[in-house]
Amino acid sequence: MAAPAEQPLIAALDIGSSKVSALIVTPGDDGRLTVLGTGQRESRGVTRGYITDMSASEFSVREAVELAERMSGVTVEEVWASYGAGGLVSDVANVEVELGGHQIEQSDIDELMSAGRNAIDSNGQVVLHAHPALYTIDRAQGVRQPIGLFANRLGVDIHVIAADHAPLRNIDTVIRSAHLGVKAIVASPVAAALACLSEEERDLGVALVELGADVTNVSVHYGGMLVGLRSVAIGARDITNDIAGAFAVQRRDAERLKCFYGSAMTSPRDNHEMIEAAQMGAEAGAEPMKITRAQLMMVIRHRVEEMTNQVDTALKDLGFSGPMGRQVVLTGGGAELKNIADYMQGVLGRAVRVGRPKQITGLPDAHSGPAFSTLVGLALLAGTGSTDIRDTGPLTGPRKPASGPLSRLISAMKGGY
Repeated sequence: MAAPAEQPLIAALDIGSSKVSALIVTPGDDGRLTVLGTGQRESRGVTRGYITDMSASEFSVREAVELAERMSGVTVEEVWASYGAGGLVSDVANVEVELGGHQIEQSDIDELMSAGRNAIDSNGQVVLHAHPALYTIDRAQGVRQPIGLFANRLGVDIHVIAADHAPLRNIDTVIRSAHLGVKAIVASPVAAALACLSEEERDLGVALVELGADVTNVSVHYGGMLVGLRSVAIGARDITNDIAGAFAVQRRDAERLKCFYGSAMTSPRDNHEMIEAAQMGAEAGAEPMKITRAQLMMVIRHRVEEMTNQVDTALKDLGFSGPMGRQVVLTGGGAELKNIADYMQGVLGRAVRVGRPKQITGLPDAHSGPAFSTLVGLALLAGTGSTDIRDTGPLTGPRKPASGPLSRLISAMKGGY
């Protein structure tokens, strides 16, 4: 369906290690998004989330976007892109301004945001997000809307997410080489959380585990904000490679075995169920190799155990424990492995569920699984409007020591509740 020329457009682009996917949506008068077109192509030239072949990556981006454009009947000029490789860091800056006891007005908030811009130090990295979190008025903490209140001092915690410069520039160059502008580059955990976590979960405390093809991102959310990040260089494609190596089959056949017969949980009948697979180098017409499902499960379980142990270590490093450390949500393509939530729940000792993106009108069933959480989250983020304090001015100056309630919360978490 073609959109009218004057209709506002939002284009999201998720460049992953296994696939590049594009989504074109338009916001309605009520703010709800409607899907106009989608596109997906195999990712080339991306390893562990990093661009390793500029021309191959550009080709994948160009094809995915062109597919979405043909389906929608529109042409997009700029995209909201994701970044999910390692090197993401999360920090908090705290600023305060003197008010002298008068009633807080919008001009006071503007002054505070201006001070906040000067309180951010990128430490040699690129700031992707700088969002005001919790306000403080005098000794009162956790204030969400301070306008109209009286106070002597007004403060705010600013949550900052930054990443290394070089890999971000590679993503920017690939997209621009495909003749597209870059509206923003968004940290993948921020987009995925918006797509598959409820507002109450993010407020009470939840861990989001993105099981990507080459990278697993572990993020902790509390008070409605992302408060901690860890990246693990392991993903679902490692399971595929293990299967290919163990049984000498091509990767595409290994992926088929994983998707159709694989599971994170074993059962007694696995020893009796036989699976056929064509070995690499076998002559044409040769009998396919036969393995038991139990043999396949042994290979899968070995890698899943390693992945789960690394996720558990990351959660402990982030201080995800105690009363608020109970809920874990899995998303990303790796979350589609059968029974992986049940397995991780048993090992982690926490409630674990698979997170799927919120439904958008017209979203195809093929794009409604956990593998597309980041893509949908990008569109949702673009549709809600930015709350980034950098939109009102440049980032300059040194960071002041963080001492607000959010920073104290993070310190308490890392100290173990």
